[in-house]
Amino acid sequence: MCFKSPEPLFDANTKQKKKRIAGVDQDELLDPALLADPDSYFCEFRGVQIHHKVYDAESQAHNSLQNQTLSQVPNQTKKVRLPMVLLHGFGASVFSWNRVLKPLAELTGSKVLAFDRPAFGLTSRVNLSTVTHSSHGNEDGKPLNPYSMAFSVLATLYFIDFLAAEKAILVGHSAGCLTAVNLYFEAPERVAALILVAPAILSPLIVRKVVEGKQLGRENQMGEDSLDLSSLKNPFLRLSKILLKCFKFVAQAIMRMAKGMAVMLNSLYKKLLSAILRSALAVMLVRMVIDKFGIAAIRNAWYNSSLVTEHVLHGYTKPLRTKGWDRALVEYTAAMLTDTGFESKPPPTKRLHEITCPVLIVTGDSDRIVPSWNARRLAQLIPGSYLEVIKHCGHLPHEEKVEEFVSVVEKFLQRVFGESEKQCLQAVT
Repeated sequence: MCFKSPEPLFDANTKQKKKRIAGVDQDELLDPALLADPDSYFCEFRGVQIHHKVYDAESQAHNSLQNQTLSQVPNQTKKVRLPMVLLHGFGASVFSWNRVLKPLAELTGSKVLAFDRPAFGLTSRVNLSTVTHSSHGNEDGKPLNPYSMAFSVLATLYFIDFLAAEKAILVGHSAGCLTAVNLYFEAPERVAALILVAPAILSPLIVRKVVEGKQLGRENQMGEDSLDLSSLKNPFLRLSKILLKCFKFVAQAIMRMAKGMAVMLNSLYKKLLSAILRSALAVMLVRMVIDKFGIAAIRNAWYNSSLVTEHVLHGYTKPLRTKGWDRALVEYTAAMLTDTGFESKPPPTKRLHEITCPVLIVTGDSDRIVPSWNARRLAQLIPGSYLEVIKHCGHLPHEEKVEEFVSVVEKFLQRVFGESEKQCLQAVT
């Protein structure tokens, strides 16, 4: 009797089995497209295959009407007819929005789109060396880092165009709120409203600083005026004023020189930091952190951790099966810490008082990631904004308290767009 001899357990050609990360096997990593859901879509934007999902309430309503008699058609409240773009937070993906895609679309009577920002979900992980040599760049000719804030802003604008909309409602969660707010300051005419969920936007004492700055300006002006009046009578004051201007000129020259040195040192610091963050050691640290704390962080984001089912864990850890996920997270972190895309403008946290579109801020009362007091502070900084605190809820209101979340969004939309519609009708009549 013949039989095939068993293969040796170990030989020179056998690869050492890689360690599992957060329970996910790292031996056979796949292209993101191979992990897609039946309702997944991909589109190319500046060399990146962006994974997204869309729910179209209008087409769904049309299909359902064809299957109903007229008497069966339910009464519906007035829809705002504005599309939504959903922006997930750090470590999340389109999966985070799965349970609210349909309800939000039915609420607005329009399309709702969620996409995975680069480094997350099933959007392709791009090698920066290929981007450097590609034609996808900024207006100044420099290559656009796909892991940068500027890229996320442009990708969001692309999807607003993709929805064939003049403007859209932006819904950001946690770090996704930064993308939403940055987009507003880049193109406010494209934003119908902002809904900031557990916003990871820290803004300490901004209002106070602005007020103090204005007060200081008034005091300085009064001081100069009084000095001008006095100098007409006293030659010594006139001389002191001339000397003061000379000292001021010298001080400004020194400050300009110091600022130039600071810019140079800052540039060197960022280059050094970037090199460290992109090292093999950094990749190893990312893998270690995700493995040790990834699952715990997911559970910690919920008020009721018993709701974190295997389905939820699988949704959050599936991206760990994609090729290059660890390197992409390193690149994202490096981009966030060394990004210079918006350096010529004041940071959004110092411009919150300039926001004029309708704003809703939603937070869970038991958020352990971004405490609810931060949301309350933001509400005070953004004029006319609305704040909703959902009880017995953690960092993920749109996942943990779906019905309450959709309800507060509906109330906000009716309050804002319903009132504007009434005002238009009153003006016509």
